[in-house]
Amino acid sequence: MKFKIALAQAPSTENYLENLKTARDYATRAQQAGAQLVVFPELYMSALTTKVDLATTLKYSQPLNGSFVNGMRELADDLQLWIIFGMRQAPNDSKDQRVKNAVIVVDNDGQIRGTYYKTHLYDAFGAKESLTVAPGKHLFKPIETPFGKIGLFVCYELRFPEIARYQALHDADLIIVPASWYRGSLKEHHWQTLLTARALENTVYVAGCNLPAVDKCVGDSLVVDPFGVPIARAGADPNLVVTEIDLKRIKEVRQRVPSAKQRQPKLY
Repeated sequence: MKFKIALAQAPSTENYLENLKTARDYATRAQQAGAQLVVFPELYMSALTTKVDLATTLKYSQPLNGSFVNGMRELADDLQLWIIFGMRQAPNDSKDQRVKNAVIVVDNDGQIRGTYYKTHLYDAFGAKESLTVAPGKHLFKPIETPFGKIGLFVCYELRFPEIARYQALHDADLIIVPASWYRGSLKEHHWQTLLTARALENTVYVAGCNLPAVDKCVGDSLVVDPFGVPIARAGADPNLVVTEIDLKRIKEVRQRVPSAKQRQPKLY
């Protein structure tokens, strides 16, 4: 089975209405290129620095039934595309006023088919995401789609191989990684290496969609096949990358490298 995926390495501003307009432009071009699934970066709804306080963060959060999510749902329905995107979800717990770092999966009828809250927060490289974000309590369980089973996790979670393994053990064919992977010493190398490793060690496709350099990130959105081969890549600047994924490739790779079957979990 073959299908086309688009990675929308789109710039994000603080204004969610501007970001909705940008999303429509990128999604329209993706549809015209034959894509069935479009992925936007982590926290695409509103770009903020890692240094903002909780009060500011709350101003740029919305509920799941808010204007941004409804706008993306309408976009998916209008263009008959599956769309995956990130946002800050407003708190619904009176005891914890931190937002959720959420990723939403919307089908081509505009229906929400999955929601994931980032579990492993970016308390590293001098940042402390946990000051403004409450961690999720469950990993994303891969979902069935018309083009295979899709798993996902977010950005910093690339550094935890157990998360990708969980997706693979639940039969994911493709793992989506929305990200806002900031620039820094060796950060581009880390991004590329970890995406490749997660694909190769699990013999699945992995697609990482990052914010571009204009948002102080590395860009370099990337699709890696089950053999660890990059098949599509964006540069540092805003870009739309469309590529074809052939799910038969997974079976072919696993026949050559049956590492998934050779695991011995009783030893681990």
